[in-house]
Amino acid sequence: MLARVEDYSLTPARPFHAGVVEHPYPGPLGTDVHQAFEMGILLSGREERHVEDFVVELEPGDMWLCCGWEPHGWRPRGGPAQELVLQFLPDFLGEETFDGISWLSLFSAAPADRPRLSGDALRAQTLDIGHELRREMRDRRRGWLTAVRIGILRLMLILTREWHPPDQARQGYAARMSNMAKIMPAVRLVQSHPTRRFTLAEAAATCGLSVSQFGHVFRTVMGFSFGKFCMRARLAYVAQLLLGTDLSVEAIATESGFADASHLHHAFSDTYGATPAQYRKNGQPIPEGRGYRELEELGPEEYERPTAERAAE
Repeated sequence: MLARVEDYSLTPARPFHAGVVEHPYPGPLGTDVHQAFEMGILLSGREERHVEDFVVELEPGDMWLCCGWEPHGWRPRGGPAQELVLQFLPDFLGEETFDGISWLSLFSAAPADRPRLSGDALRAQTLDIGHELRREMRDRRRGWLTAVRIGILRLMLILTREWHPPDQARQGYAARMSNMAKIMPAVRLVQSHPTRRFTLAEAAATCGLSVSQFGHVFRTVMGFSFGKFCMRARLAYVAQLLLGTDLSVEAIATESGFADASHLHHAFSDTYGATPAQYRKNGQPIPEGRGYRELEELGPEEYERPTAERAAE
């Protein structure tokens, strides 16, 4: 299994990154973990997508969603696969909703319950939007970042129109809509410092809420507890250290805020389905073949520079 652990250092001033990548066939199962929320469109080929323990087969025009710090993977099926990958921080979309459904609800639902497309017409519509986004990001004409944001919201609207969430996910949409902004300071705090062990009291204070209020509001909006969100962030950091350094598991446990190597071992195995040692052994990237090829990096270094200015250099 090859591992792809990317960090584009997204910040409030640079909240978005995108790229077009190609996965050669035959290829192993690749994995990815990062702080950003991710939406992807399969542009060509066939692909198998893994989110936690859920596996789904995609065809051109299909989309997938991944929450921040959520382990996920891919494998091409029957030939090369090409995809458009869009990664962004929560503030990039803010508090947008679709008839009372917050965009965060699409991501916080269990992987098997997240919306999916059905029918060739919708897939064709999604592909058209994907190619529009690709042109906007490539040309960077005035207002292109606004066009990208609108394009992502259009894709989410398509998904929500066909979505029939489970009963639990149906409940509390009005609460999610009104409370989303309240937890954003805590989400940003954890994303900025994934190895720190934040208490509920610290997170609640950041949001100006009591501990009991914060715990309830966070779970209502995200669909899981603040503790689980923090654990995902820490384990994603662990995965990066396992693949990118020679540090021992004991040293990584200390670096990432775990009590000891045994605590890290159990937490990592429960989430990734492998011990830290197994993950390092099986997931170490192969220097000359990472299982994917980046055809275009569409996330800009500088957002405001127009095309004419760059061309003149």
